[in-house]
Amino acid sequence: MSAELAGGAARPRRQPWRNLMVFLAVVGPGIITANVDNDAGGITTYSLAGAQYGHALLWTLVPITIALVVVQEMSARMGVMTGKGLADLIRENYGVKVTFWIMVALLVADVGNTIAEFSGVAASIQIFGVPPWISVPITAVAVWILVLKGTYRQVEKVFLVACLFYVAYPVSAILAHPDWGTVLRATVTPSFQASGGYVAMLVGVVGTTIAPWMQFYLQSAVVEKGIKPEHYGHSRLDVIVGCIITDVVAFFIIAACAATVFKAGVRVETADQAAMALGPLAGKYASWLFAFGLFNASFFAATILPLATSYYICEAFGWESGIDRKWGEAKQFYSLYTLIVALGAAVVLIPHLPLLRIMLLSQVVNGMLLPFILIFMLLLINKEKLMGPHRNGPWFNGVAWLTTVVMIVLTAWLVVTGLRDLVTGA
Repeated sequence: MSAELAGGAARPRRQPWRNLMVFLAVVGPGIITANVDNDAGGITTYSLAGAQYGHALLWTLVPITIALVVVQEMSARMGVMTGKGLADLIRENYGVKVTFWIMVALLVADVGNTIAEFSGVAASIQIFGVPPWISVPITAVAVWILVLKGTYRQVEKVFLVACLFYVAYPVSAILAHPDWGTVLRATVTPSFQASGGYVAMLVGVVGTTIAPWMQFYLQSAVVEKGIKPEHYGHSRLDVIVGCIITDVVAFFIIAACAATVFKAGVRVETADQAAMALGPLAGKYASWLFAFGLFNASFFAATILPLATSYYICEAFGWESGIDRKWGEAKQFYSLYTLIVALGAAVVLIPHLPLLRIMLLSQVVNGMLLPFILIFMLLLINKEKLMGPHRNGPWFNGVAWLTTVVMIVLTAWLVVTGLRDLVTGA
């Protein structure tokens, strides 16, 4: 370091390489968390947005990306500066009773979300002719072995490789031959339709962006990775890059479905139906890539969601947690992980179970929790005793509170419509 400072000529050549090496050492939590946002539910929402409304909702991805960066950046910053997970901080600052009920609601929501991910596995692999009774148990065992037998570094590398497979969606969109000029104009030109269906889809696209579990997982992953305050700049870059990649993938999903399914006027209701519909419209390779992308996303999220749940429940109650620990050192952590994976996979295989209603219920619980989590985060990150000079400044606070209010209003809409559908069976 002293040679770099003393030798003025050497610094410009060495600093970029040093920054690159530090970034590569820090990269992971931000990119992984944001990419898991494109899980089975997210891909279904984006597919239906393109299939039913063409390019009309592409413009929403710009403000969605900003909102995602703002919220994820706060999670990562709290993890780096305090060395504690979000559940840990909520318990220390707001008590055990509040934390207990938040954890109960998160557990219910995440079990429902895990069922949705295994449903995505079953639906995507079925397109290749493999029945669910084969694909679901094999996937469950694979995700269980991955976390129980791997170290944090090894598991993180597998997750980063899984992020690369999202390239299936850009390739699938290119094979669909959209009019790129129209696509780009729709992305930068906000438009609005006064129909109830358009508004509901707009709320769905925004609401699928920020889920309560994401904030807990990102902060826990930053803490377990041991990122230090002096490397926070690189960690923040990891978060920003992850959020941009995530919404670029969403952009290509919408573009692919708009150029084919919407243009042909085909009616689809799920992501796997959209994948199958691509076959005669854009070729079998586009269809297979789309289905493979859905499988990769479902597999990825089926690993992360139970892991995130285990992290924050153990943090909340002061139990040992972490992939680097052995079973005997973190019994509650691994028992919870095993239970959620087994339950998620088993439920999908039960014949005639109302999976759509179970998934809808989990989305409703997610929506009910999100306002509380966002408000707790903003209160915590503004505590001088906790964050010192790293608490939010006035400008960031303004953006963060505005983002939070918008997310709460849109999420309230989702909760109301979700409860209505649960009651009426729609």
